[in-house]
Amino acid sequence: MTTTTTTATTCFLFFLLPLLITTIISPVASAGKGQWQLLQKNIGVVAMHMQLLHNDRLIIFDRTDFGRSNISLPDGKCRNDPKEAVVKTDCTAHSVEYNVISNTFRPLFVQTDVWCSSGGVNPSGTLVQTGGFNDGNRTIRTFEPCNNCDWQEFDSELLASRWYATNHILPDGSQIIIGGRRQFNYEFYPKNNIGAKKLYSLPFLAQTNDLGTENNLYPFVFLNVDGHLFIFANNRAILFDYNKNQVVKTFPQVPGGDPRSYPSTGSSVLLPLKNLQSRAIEAEVLVCGGAPKGSYQRAVKKEFLGALNTCARIKITDPEPEWVVETMPEGRVMSDMVILPNGDVLIINGAGSGTAGWEIGREPVLNPVLYKTKNRTGSRFESQNPSNTPRMYHSSAVLVRDGRVIIGGSNPHFGYSFGNVLFPTELSLEAFSPSYLEPGFSNVRPRIVSSIIGSQKYGQKLKLRFQVKTKLDQNLVYVTMLAPSFNTHSFSMNQRLLVLDSNKVVKVKKTTFEIVVSMPGSSVLAPPGFYMLFVVHKEIPSEGVWVHIV
Repeated sequence: MTTTTTTATTCFLFFLLPLLITTIISPVASAGKGQWQLLQKNIGVVAMHMQLLHNDRLIIFDRTDFGRSNISLPDGKCRNDPKEAVVKTDCTAHSVEYNVISNTFRPLFVQTDVWCSSGGVNPSGTLVQTGGFNDGNRTIRTFEPCNNCDWQEFDSELLASRWYATNHILPDGSQIIIGGRRQFNYEFYPKNNIGAKKLYSLPFLAQTNDLGTENNLYPFVFLNVDGHLFIFANNRAILFDYNKNQVVKTFPQVPGGDPRSYPSTGSSVLLPLKNLQSRAIEAEVLVCGGAPKGSYQRAVKKEFLGALNTCARIKITDPEPEWVVETMPEGRVMSDMVILPNGDVLIINGAGSGTAGWEIGREPVLNPVLYKTKNRTGSRFESQNPSNTPRMYHSSAVLVRDGRVIIGGSNPHFGYSFGNVLFPTELSLEAFSPSYLEPGFSNVRPRIVSSIIGSQKYGQKLKLRFQVKTKLDQNLVYVTMLAPSFNTHSFSMNQRLLVLDSNKVVKVKKTTFEIVVSMPGSSVLAPPGFYMLFVVHKEIPSEGVWVHIV
C-alpha cells in the first residue's frame, strides 16, 4: 500500500489557470471521435462518488466497509470502528483528493460509512455530503476546498436514514435531501430555521416503489425555472412545490412504462437553459437508458435482459408536456450523462445488459455516445472512440474546467476483487477528451484573457475579453455557465448549464475580442455558488474560468 501526496497550490484563484497534465495523450483511432488518456493507474480507492471543487480538485470516495483499500492513511492514522463488519481497525483511506492540474492525489480520512450517499456544494464552495450506510446513514460531512483540508463529520445531523438519496441545491443555497431506501420523505440542510428541522412526507416515492426492486432510489431531481422541483422516479415524474409540500403537476408516464431509476439505472440531465431576456425560459429534461421491467429479478437468476436503447425528452415548462422518444445506437444501463460546455451531452460508462447491483451487469459498453442537443430528432447521436476499460457498477464521470471528462470507478463486487472475477475492481482514473479539444481546432478555440472574473451578482453585466487565432464568426459565439455536479450511481446531482444573454462581440485588436454577458437574473435560474464559465465559438469551447455568483 502506498501513499501519494500532492504539492501545495493556491487554494482558489480568480484568474485563469493553465491545466498542466503530465500524462501523454495516446494517438486516437480515428479523427473527430474523441481521445482517451490514462491519468492514474491506481488511486487506491474506487471512484464511486466524485465532486469537482472550485480549486480544481476532485473529491473521490467509495465506502468504508469494503475492507482495506490500496492507499494508506498518512502519519500512522487509522480508523477504529467497533461497528464495522469487515475491518474494525483500518489504516487505509477510503477517500482521496485528486488535483486535476498536477495529476496527483492524496489520501483523506473519512470515519463513517459513505456508501451510496449524496451531496452538493454550498454557496461558499464547501462540499456538503450526506448520509450513507450503517453508522454513516444520518451523518453530515463537509470538505472545504483548501490545501491539506480533510473531512469534517457531524453524526446524527439528518432526521432520517439517507441511503441512495438525492440532493439538490435550492435558490437560497440550502439543500433538499430527497428519499433514500425506505424513506418516502425529504428534509433540508442546513437546519438553520424551524422548517428545516422537520421531516416532510413525499407519497410519490412510495407510489413509485416496486417491492423487491425499489426503482425509486436516487430519483432524478432538477430545479425548474418556476422554482418548483422536477422529480423523476421509476417511470413517472411530478413537478413539486417543496415549500407547500404539494404536487403541482403530474407528467405523463414515459412511453413503454419501463423503469429508469436505480437499480434499473438510466441517467438524466436538465438540458441547457437559455437565459435570454427577450423570451420566456424553457426547460427540458432528457432521460436515457435503463433496464426493462423485471430485469433485476431476472438478473439475480443469471438471466440478463438487454438494456433499454431509448431516450425520452420532455419540455417540462409546456402546459401539456409530452415525452418524445429517441433511439440510441445501443442499449445502456448504469451509464453517466455529462453536459459539455457547448451544451452537448456525453453518455458514457455502463453495460449493455443486466442491471445495477452486485455481479448482475453484463456486456460493458466501451464507446461513449455524444448527444447533440441542437440537432433535429433522428440525428442527435454520434458514437465516439472506445475505452479499453469496462466501467460497470459503481463508476463515475465528471467534467473538469479544461473540457475533459474524468472517468473512474467500477466495482460490481462486495469488496475489492482484482482476479478470478468477470469485471475486476477498477482503481484507475481516465480522461476522455471530446473532439473539440483536438489540435486541429486550436485556431477556432477561444482563450479567455480577462484577468479577473471574481464574484458576480444576479443580473450583473460581465465584460469578457477573449482571443481567437483565426477569423472570428461573431454570430457563432456564445457564453455558457456550468455548475459542477456530485456524481454517483449514474446521476449527476446539481448539474446545470445556462447559455447567458449577451451583446454583440466587439473587436478590440486583431485577434482579441470582447463580449458583454448578463448574469442570470435570479437564484431560481442559478442557485448561488461557483460555476465554470466558457466562451464557445463554432461549438468549440474555451478552457473555463471559475465565477462565483452570489
